Amino acid sequence: MKALIKKLVETSGPSGREDEIRAAIRAEIEPYIREIRTDSLGNLIVRKNAESNSGLRIMLSAHMDEIGVIATHVDPNGFIRFTNIGGVYPKYCLGSRVRFLDGTRGIIDSERNPKNNEQIPLEKMFIDTGASSASTVSIKPGDMAVFEGPFVDLGDKITAKSLDNRLGVAVLIELIKQTAASPHELYFVFTVQEEMQQSGAVTATYGIQPDLAIVVDVTATGDTPNGLRMEVSLGKGPAVKLCDQGMVCDPGIVKWMKETAEKAGISYQLEVLEKGTTDARPIQISRAGVPSGVVSIPCRYVHSPSEMVDFQDVRQSVRLIQELITNPIQLTYDT
Repeated sequence: MKALIKKLVETSGPSGREDEIRAAIRAEIEPYIREIRTDSLGNLIVRKNAESNSGLRIMLSAHMDEIGVIATHVDPNGFIRFTNIGGVYPKYCLGSRVRFLDGTRGIIDSERNPKNNEQIPLEKMFIDTGASSASTVSIKPGDMAVFEGPFVDLGDKITAKSLDNRLGVAVLIELIKQTAASPHELYFVFTVQEEMQQSGAVTATYGIQPDLAIVVDVTATGDTPNGLRMEVSLGKGPAVKLCDQGMVCDPGIVKWMKETAEKAGISYQLEVLEKGTTDARPIQISRAGVPSGVVSIPCRYVHSPSEMVDFQDVRQSVRLIQELITNPIQLTYDT
């Protein structure tokens, strides 16, 4: 599975320009499925038939886009001004390398900042491609770039750019490969533009009309020095989301996930994320509402070029969701 993750993170796909990563995913899963399509917004949707008529229609979702930057202006000396695509944090930008979709590479730096303790905003930064003038730069306003952060295997830990959310994509790919049969009708959805406004999840849910949904994404951790006050750590298993900035997860889904993990002997954590949300937010409120939950993979340094996860958390996420989707489902609610 590490080879798969390496392939995914080193493939470009900023929000709205997911063509390359979508093609890579499709090539990976085509030998294992019969029904696959791309909708008008660019979501890649895989359907697996149910073994019986008593199951549910389940939507399993992971976004395939990543954060990036988009050129806004090229000055006469060839320096490129840019703005963000998704949640780009200025603190991670200075000194970072980016690669435009045409292959052009550059380094992010900033105007001179006389106040050393002041955070430099994106509008005072630029990309240097080594060009000497605007006429020698191939980049034009509107061209997109992604951060460069190669896959590094640290044993139990791995680090790379865009683990958010190529890990979720890898989990769904593994589930497609491993799930020979299920009592449920399964839709595996690789969504677009999550990092912007979760647009892909909106259109996909309207088309599928699922009975329930499981989203796979990463979440922040509270296990670094003086970090977030959050009870999620690397190496302690996948996190069952309770709520985040955009939603409260369906309590029946949460109970089902917890009980399934306990029955299967899978270690899990409980997640309350104060800032940020996932595709589960628009899925939950689509049409008349969809009971939705999230299996979150703990991740340090989210939205940086060097995100870090524990590989065992990834493997256990696959195992947990496999247990969820291959057995009969009866959601119950505490009264």
